[in-house]
Amino acid sequence: MSLGLLEGYTPPAGTYDELVCGAAGAAEPSANGAAEPSGAGDSPADAPADAPAGVRPRPEHKRVVDLIAGCGGPEIERAHARASEALRRQGVTFGVYADARGTEKIFPFCPVPRLVSAADFAHLERGLEQRLRGLSAFLDDVYGEQRILDSGVVPRELVLGAKQFMPQLRGIRPAGGVRIHIAGIDLVRDGDGCFRVLEDNLRTPSGVSYVLVNRALTKRTLPALYEEARIRRVDHYPAKLAETLRSVSPVAPEDTTAVVLTPGQYNSAYFEHGFLALRMGLELAHPGDLFVDGDIAYVRTTRGPRRVHVIYRRIDDDFLDPEAFNPDSLLGVRGLARAYAAGNVALANALGNGVADDKAIYAFVPEIIRYYLGEEVILPQVDTYVCLRDADRKYVLENLASLVVKAVDEAGGYGMLLGPQSTAAERDDFRRRIEAEPRKYVAQPLVELSTCPTWDAATQRLAPRRVDLRPYVLTGREGPWVLPGGLTRVALVEGSYVVNSSQGGGSKDTWVER
Repeated sequence: MSLGLLEGYTPPAGTYDELVCGAAGAAEPSANGAAEPSGAGDSPADAPADAPAGVRPRPEHKRVVDLIAGCGGPEIERAHARASEALRRQGVTFGVYADARGTEKIFPFCPVPRLVSAADFAHLERGLEQRLRGLSAFLDDVYGEQRILDSGVVPRELVLGAKQFMPQLRGIRPAGGVRIHIAGIDLVRDGDGCFRVLEDNLRTPSGVSYVLVNRALTKRTLPALYEEARIRRVDHYPAKLAETLRSVSPVAPEDTTAVVLTPGQYNSAYFEHGFLALRMGLELAHPGDLFVDGDIAYVRTTRGPRRVHVIYRRIDDDFLDPEAFNPDSLLGVRGLARAYAAGNVALANALGNGVADDKAIYAFVPEIIRYYLGEEVILPQVDTYVCLRDADRKYVLENLASLVVKAVDEAGGYGMLLGPQSTAAERDDFRRRIEAEPRKYVAQPLVELSTCPTWDAATQRLAPRRVDLRPYVLTGREGPWVLPGGLTRVALVEGSYVVNSSQGGGSKDTWVER
């Protein structure tokens, strides 16, 4: 028996590959995503007779991997070409402001999916729900009694000094009692096969439209493979999102008017704003379409003003209301913060969430979960050094060449030093930055991201490329719901660890097996 499409595929040493096992005795994942030694039914004798030494489909994915391996190279190349053309025709783009070649880019798509076993997803589901419960309790507290600050579990100066902490919101409860309606939690899988949380996105997480587009592309370009694989669906996400939004309305869900608020076509995620509005059957509103009168929000229509009860806003806090926040903002709706404070309109996500996804606060999330929930953490995260602390800062400055340094308030791969791949000049620059503004930086060891077979159009072969995973969690009045899938981002450049679309990354369809 041949490995077919996977013939000759060899992941880098020390990495965990999502589809293929390494040599006998190498670490294998358990049902909870942690590594444990290979056991019965997972020996070289179970591999195809002519497979490269020790390389074989992972046991938990074997049925689906065999289906993928049975596809020929020409079939995958045709799927890749058809998908690329479909993306161009449909205008599935994202913005890259720092690229001199142009700002609008097609998001590259690899037709070879990333697989997540049913057991692994169940583990992730429990861990993500726990994390969101803990972070929600933290936000309620820091904008309320601030018990966790009084206890010293999280340093007071770290919270009050966070750029995204908004003290004027203290004492305000959002309509519906929910703050994190939509969350995107970035996960990586380390060299031992353990899923770890890398980052929390609790303000305006983007990317879910690509999850839905990727699934549609898979169905269109590899229909037989998709049908035989028997994986969980993702196309009900827009309906679930609309249901979540209506659940937090200050009036009955059936009487609710909800809109998607976009800053406009020059925003990097504008495609997604229109895509989700269309799929949910909601109006895509621009700032000029909304106004506030008597602490009530309205949308202008051809039949006159109509009250708005829920706004899925894709505008950052600072620019959302020039009356309450940045007075120079041309993107906001004057008086919207007043309507929100009065409980007359729900904003998804709530104002002030940025303090909870600050990368320095991230370091304390395990303690936050234990403090509020009294539970041990289900999903581990990456060890993090907070440069505001003297001992941490000293260690970071002495080990810049081996660490990843991140600005606490940046995203998209910006404001980051990848120590092992940096130059001396870059390290000196970050040394000066850290010394000048220690609160602004954290550092982490370089995590050996997992790899996944990725189609290389230049060589017409599969090549190992590093990936991460962003699952999406919706939370309404009834509690959280995790989309059975997520956005798998892939570093298309050989050897790269940077998966962000803004830095040249692409994406894959994420298949959660039944």
